[in-house]
Amino acid sequence: MNKTDLINGMAENAGITKAAAKKALDSLLIDIEGSLQKGNRVSLVGFGSWSVSKRSAREGRNPQTGKTIQIKAKNVVKFKAGSDLSSAVN
Repeated sequence: MNKTDLINGMAENAGITKAAAKKALDSLLIDIEGSLQKGNRVSLVGFGSWSVSKRSAREGRNPQTGKTIQIKAKNVVKFKAGSDLSSAVN
């Protein structure tokens, strides 16, 4: 499923136009992104939660040459599925 499929599904399930569904989805994604940028956790009960974790700098290897390289530290987004989502998938 891609973003267009999701918008089409939202429009059909909610009985709204595709334009309104796109606007709602874009708003949701902007709000989630903004909250994660501030370092906050986003939780949708039953569905799951997103959080930001710090990944420290480490050494890696260039697979073509085998040479050791330094990988910079960075923040990564983690998602943990909620109980309702997990049981729906299993």
